[in-house]
Amino acid sequence: MRCIFLVTYTVGINEDISDCFSPSMGLRQGDLLSPYLFLICAEGLSILMNEATNTNLLRGAQIRKERLTINHLLFADDCILFGDALEERACIVRNIIREYELVSG
Repeated sequence: MRCIFLVTYTVGINEDISDCFSPSMGLRQGDLLSPYLFLICAEGLSILMNEATNTNLLRGAQIRKERLTINHLLFADDCILFGDALEERACIVRNIIREYELVSG
């Protein structure tokens, strides 16, 4: 959160540089920092999902007849989760999302 609220900017026009100023709002869509912040957060969710799959708490969707499975896909502002429809595994996914929510704020 310090990266979002404690940042200062300067603007260079021609050869002049403005005084430092701080944004009055938090991070907005279109901000140059937002794609990097998304990647950092998405990596955290991806690690949690992969860890649950590696410890056999979750099963992803099997691709073809090989042993390759996929448990999630992350897009610019969406996430698709794959798995079987057991109540126990749905609870595990819910717990992962809650942990991610608590950590990411």
